[in-house]
Amino acid sequence: MNEQERSATGKKKGIRSMTGEGDLVLVHMDNKPAFFARIEAIEPDVKPEWFHVKMLVLQVPLVVITWILRSVYVDGTEFTMGGRPVRLEKVIAPPEEELPEEHDEPSGEKQEAPVSIESSKEPRKVISIKDRRKKDH
Repeated sequence: MNEQERSATGKKKGIRSMTGEGDLVLVHMDNKPAFFARIEAIEPDVKPEWFHVKMLVLQVPLVVITWILRSVYVDGTEFTMGGRPVRLEKVIAPPEEELPEEHDEPSGEKQEAPVSIESSKEPRKVISIKDRRKKDH
């Protein structure tokens, strides 16, 4: 893989600073969020500085699309398709917030922990969906 391919896929010396294969992107069309997609592959085009970007569009049904883009477009620079402004925005998951182990109610009283099914002394009852359907008809 040469320097041009490495910069396009976002894999340079083991550090992924740019958008690359496996990344989730939010595609904006006409300056509005349009859909989410996962970048499946980035392959060089015959034209220098251009790449075939294969994306899995996350919708029902799933759709695979391939756009021919410059690496700067994959990294978020706006471009146009048929006169419509388009932009890819890399999606980065927010950090998980750690919940405090215990928190007091504003009145100073501790809230009781919810009772789980496993800790309940009552026997569990199994309801048959098959028998329930017979009753409904």
